[in-house]
Amino acid sequence: MNQNNYFPNQGPMARLEQEMKLRNFSRKTIKSYLHYTRDCLLKSMKGPREITGQDIRNYLEKLAAVSSASTLNSAYSALQFYFSKILHRNFFVSIPRAKKMKTLPVILSKQEVMRMIAATNNPKHRCILSLLYGTGVRVSELTQIRMRDVDLDRMTLRVLQGKGKKDRMTILPISLKEILKKQQRLKMASDYLFTNGRGGRLTEATIQKVVASAAAKAAIAKNVSPHTLRHSFATHLLENGTDIRYIQELLGHAKLQTTQIYTHVAKSNLEGIMSPLDV
Repeated sequence: MNQNNYFPNQGPMARLEQEMKLRNFSRKTIKSYLHYTRDCLLKSMKGPREITGQDIRNYLEKLAAVSSASTLNSAYSALQFYFSKILHRNFFVSIPRAKKMKTLPVILSKQEVMRMIAATNNPKHRCILSLLYGTGVRVSELTQIRMRDVDLDRMTLRVLQGKGKKDRMTILPISLKEILKKQQRLKMASDYLFTNGRGGRLTEATIQKVVASAAAKAAIAKNVSPHTLRHSFATHLLENGTDIRYIQELLGHAKLQTTQIYTHVAKSNLEGIMSPLDV
């Protein structure tokens, strides 16, 4: 067979990319879907119209041997979109998705969060840690905050086009009012809140390093990432009696079921239960 018949040439991939852009997929999703579709076509050594359901099964089976359930389901979604939505081929009725492991999020205590902030000398880095914990935003959302998104009169933060291409509002900690007010005097409304030495917006990788460094300085043995502070924000709100539907809105979760994971780690659910060793 001629290599051009199965190699992922510019035509099919260009069509796939265009379709995703027209549907307003995120850049991250477009990159992921293109990767798995190209990889499947290369490994199958067949053209898009020649691929069979068994070829898809074989590809996913090999991927399952070296990847997590989350990665496997990302590949599944990519291939399902391309073959079902673009090529209108009905492979996926009989191909199951990978079952995800149910794991509980790592939660920091309020004292651990405060130790991390106290151990951080750089004012910008302290503000980063405080906003991640105090607002519950994702690290990707934190990098996109502009000064015009900060409302110090209402003490709210507007999160533009968060996950799922949705805007939402979240709360701002009163303890950050003065430092944010200072930033408003120094910056234009269109400026990013957090910038690097060259004036560009701070990257997710930089913020991840800031969080990891703070956790190490605070001698926290847990695996701490920016998302750990988001998990802690939600859990502590729940422990303080905040209605779970409000927490869902603050986090930007589409489904309440996603937010309910925090009911399994909230300390308030365990209070009043005595260990048999102590009875």
